[in-house]
Amino acid sequence: MPKMKTHRGAAKRFKKTGTGKVVRSHAYTSHILEKKSPKRKRNLRKTTVMHKSDAKRIANLISYL
Repeated sequence: MPKMKTHRGAAKRFKKTGTGKVVRSHAYTSHILEKKSPKRKRNLRKTTVMHKSDAKRIANLISYL
């Protein structure tokens, strides 16, 4: 079997932590920011840990990262 290739689209969007969890950034940060409160926009800047059911699928795509 040849090596599995890393899914480059996923590699740009997700990272693995030291413990193996998958980290993602938030959506809704690119436009229509005027109506969003400063607190909401500030919290959207942070990353968050993915839900384990989704993380399993993504972990296969970025297995070598």
